[in-house]
Amino acid sequence: MLKKIVLAGGTGFIGQYLERAYTNDGYIVHIISRQPGQVSWNDERAIVDALEGAEMLVNLAGKSVNCRYTEKNKREIYESRTRTTEALGTAILKCKTPPKLWINSSTATIYRHAEDRPMTESTGELGTGFSVDVGKAWEDVFFRFKLPKTRQAALRMAIVLGADGGVMEPYVNMVRFGLGGKQGEGKQMFSWVHIEDVCRIIEFLKQRKDLQGIFNVSAPNPVTNKELMAHMRQAMGRRAGLPAQKWMLELGAMVLGTETELILKSRWVLPERLEKEGFRFQFDHLDRALWQIVQELKQEQ
Repeated sequence: MLKKIVLAGGTGFIGQYLERAYTNDGYIVHIISRQPGQVSWNDERAIVDALEGAEMLVNLAGKSVNCRYTEKNKREIYESRTRTTEALGTAILKCKTPPKLWINSSTATIYRHAEDRPMTESTGELGTGFSVDVGKAWEDVFFRFKLPKTRQAALRMAIVLGADGGVMEPYVNMVRFGLGGKQGEGKQMFSWVHIEDVCRIIEFLKQRKDLQGIFNVSAPNPVTNKELMAHMRQAMGRRAGLPAQKWMLELGAMVLGTETELILKSRWVLPERLEKEGFRFQFDHLDRALWQIVQELKQEQ
């Protein structure tokens, strides 16, 4: 019998990486999206059929937060996460043989701005504001479903790094054009995870049938923004870079159509549960991760 997994919102950076990895491993991969030729979000029957007998469902759906927080965009960010999660849970309830595991994206931004201590699953404090409210609602909808035949795991993901997407391009461009200094005060913590480890964590949870609940998906060695930019300059062979003051970032964010929260919020998140359960990160230090990414980018040029 052919193995099958389902990727909801699988057309983005992480979804495409997972599709390649599981296709290469002999899986049939169904993608639920709004793109033609794939399972449509508007076709509940097709979603149920895709989920029938699947080993795993991974939900990555959601409008990018790399935008201005207008009322329209905020509504789309919120609804694109909660409504898709609701639709998937409803479809699973209609399956005769539901997926064995449902992994749902969440966000490490759910924790408060932290410069005093790291946030773990057991000791972390949730923050306030729009991004936090989205994370809370996302998880509330997900865990509202009681699915006796399907394990559920919510991944509070830090910033995902990889050559083919994520946040790497703007940081690379800043260093390339001489703006590779600290952003703001540079003391804000930068929690990150390499795309390859995200894939390995998902497989780890698939294999470990005793695990469920909330997991921080973040490398065990976060850095300050100042350290991040120093690592970036080193990886790209640049000795110096000009810093960017907060007002400069706010002006640039307006021009680029994004928000400074993505750079200035201090995300200090540790993967307590994963490490306790025996998961070992392949990219546990930023210098190794950035070196791999920069080498891959050079090969693609």
